[in-house]
Amino acid sequence: MLRVEANRRDFLRWLATAGAGLAAAGVAPAVFAQEAAAAGSDVVVVSGVTVVDGTDGPARPHSAVVLVGDRIAWVGPAAEVPRCRSARVVDGRGRYLVPGLWDMHAHGIDYEDLWPPLFLANGVTGIREMQGYDENRVTRDKIVRGELLGPRVVLGSSILDGPVSLLRGGVTKVGTVEEARAAVRAAVAQRSDFVKVYFYLPKDLFGAIVDECHRHGLPFAGHWPYRLRLLDAARAGQRSFEHNFGLPIATSSRRDEFLARLDATPFDPQAPRDFFNLARELDRQAAQAYDPATAARHFAGLDAFGSWLSPTFTVNRVISRPAGTFAHDPRNKYVRQEVLDLWAAQLPLFTPVTPEQIAQQDAYFEAQLRLVGEAHRAGVGVLGGTDCLNPYVYPGFSLHDELDFLVAAGFGPRRALQAVTRDAAAFLGRADSSGTITPGKVADLVLLDADPLADIRAVRRIDTVVTAGRVLDRATLDKMLADAEAAASRPAAGANARSVRLPVHGCC
Repeated sequence: MLRVEANRRDFLRWLATAGAGLAAAGVAPAVFAQEAAAAGSDVVVVSGVTVVDGTDGPARPHSAVVLVGDRIAWVGPAAEVPRCRSARVVDGRGRYLVPGLWDMHAHGIDYEDLWPPLFLANGVTGIREMQGYDENRVTRDKIVRGELLGPRVVLGSSILDGPVSLLRGGVTKVGTVEEARAAVRAAVAQRSDFVKVYFYLPKDLFGAIVDECHRHGLPFAGHWPYRLRLLDAARAGQRSFEHNFGLPIATSSRRDEFLARLDATPFDPQAPRDFFNLARELDRQAAQAYDPATAARHFAGLDAFGSWLSPTFTVNRVISRPAGTFAHDPRNKYVRQEVLDLWAAQLPLFTPVTPEQIAQQDAYFEAQLRLVGEAHRAGVGVLGGTDCLNPYVYPGFSLHDELDFLVAAGFGPRRALQAVTRDAAAFLGRADSSGTITPGKVADLVLLDADPLADIRAVRRIDTVVTAGRVLDRATLDKMLADAEAAASRPAAGANARSVRLPVHGCC
């Protein structure tokens, strides 16, 4: 039972005296309470809940979490919280409270009537958008200003690639050192949170990008630059490597053979996909020649340089299956027909056809699961991302699939959950303000109807989402999903500028 009843001012006074956790987080409890009272900040109490706080500590049943405005103000036993007639009380009895989830490889936030609500309805309160352009910079700023309800957005630069590229749109091709440096300066001017590097950057242009990033204090991340060894890119400061590209080769007994073949193969501007197809096939063959000693050295290097893996198993699984496998997925109802048509046309470029190819791709995917599990056990940081907007990878929903794959790779449910909460925040430099249920941190939370530490699939059983302190109950989430479905069924009004300018939806 909650203790004595208090009015709002008395409740905040109690919070000021009880808020040792706020002090530990660098927030003066008395000042916090005074500011909250003056601002009229909403008070929310999630009561009677089991807190799974994102740390290595045990789950805490019969707890309460007090939110004031957009921050977590107090966490402790439910019996110690006074009643407050002006507080909104969320009944957490029989439920589990986890930090808000992060999709660390996403695209398409500028589909404003679809992607933002779908992320939030699935408990994704933050994303790393991996390709910056005018439209999604506008969307990011709307969310920051409170004009659009959506997840927090960490936004990359335009994709930086060499003069030859797989991409036809949404990419900045650089052919000289000065162009490479200018592209980084443009990213700074556009308030990009990081620079995105891509496959076909020559070594000298990659070096110029690295130097300019260091000059401006801007991190960089992205794909394996084929003309560099992965550990050389890590040594230069590349923060994450996406999709497992190059990882099977780097951990294979045939590493030197395959790298020499790639080094001797030029990028063909008339057929740029040929090199990508060769590299992917060599990666597949390398995955069947895993060498523990070579892998141990590679993982130790990644760990030492502070580079993380972003495996995006969800999109990798799609391209490992025949093209029609996901054509009738029920989540397609949340995707506009123009995108579904593009997916259907695009996917056969990647997917297996013959029984032999299908078996090879299944084995390749299983090998990637094992490889990332080995990297994780060796201490390499691993992120949870989906590559949504690529074929049959859905905002929000597919992060739940990614968690399943992390567990299949050998992560326990707790570690999988941490990959998309605590570890995501640490990677982004936000550990002091996000990622765990801790006083002083942002109020991004997900209330579940089942225990995610017993079964990671419990993340699908969402009762309530809190984003920056705003409470979205089940009825609200259901309406958001229904509105998104309706929006997806309507034709886009007029010419879709994004579709014209970015003919390849998603970068990967």
